[in-house]
Amino acid sequence: MTSIFARAMGDDFERLHPQLRRRFSVGLESGEACVGRGSMDRIWHGRAFVKPFLALGATRNILVPRTGRDVPFTIENVPYTDSHGRETVTFVRTFALPGGPRRFDATMVHSPERSCVLDYLGTHQHLATDLRLTAEPDGSLLIRSGEHRFREGPVDLRVPRLIGGDAEVRESFDDATGRFRIRVAVTNRRFGPLFGYEGTFRARYVDALRHGVRAGLRPVREEARA
Repeated sequence: MTSIFARAMGDDFERLHPQLRRRFSVGLESGEACVGRGSMDRIWHGRAFVKPFLALGATRNILVPRTGRDVPFTIENVPYTDSHGRETVTFVRTFALPGGPRRFDATMVHSPERSCVLDYLGTHQHLATDLRLTAEPDGSLLIRSGEHRFREGPVDLRVPRLIGGDAEVRESFDDATGRFRIRVAVTNRRFGPLFGYEGTFRARYVDALRHGVRAGLRPVREEARA
């Protein structure tokens, strides 16, 4: 059993930079978790009317309604088996902004039915997004979001693209500095740029079993539907 990311990418996974292959091999088979610490050069959001929507999402640790420069950053990628028996990897990002830290939470599983990585956003996994991962010619990783779905109790709705956000994530490794570089942009096809951040970090790998999943890292609610 390979990592959830290697399963989704297939042979394309081997085209990634070796450091990216290791980072995205985090999982139950490798036995490794990854903690990245660094600084985001810039956190931004779109026009003023976007901020209330970002603030609403922030109540469930989805997106960040603040802006800043040179913001200390931590990302925690820890594998575990969720309550539905699926291998899951946390993507919990913490931005140490003035006035208090802000989190952007996600948990990811592999969906064989949808042939992609499924990204559950926020503390309650109400939003599920398909992610397509591809290796770029320079060995960097490009992640693009696909369909969004909202789940709560019996409610299971596809989010129209007109009001949803399209995410693009680019992650690379700089051999000269020994740091990962990440750039995230979320846009709406009608309203333009919504939110994003970019910066660098160093990764530290730890024994996943010994490290465990610290309190507060797992979502409050786990959604069974893919």
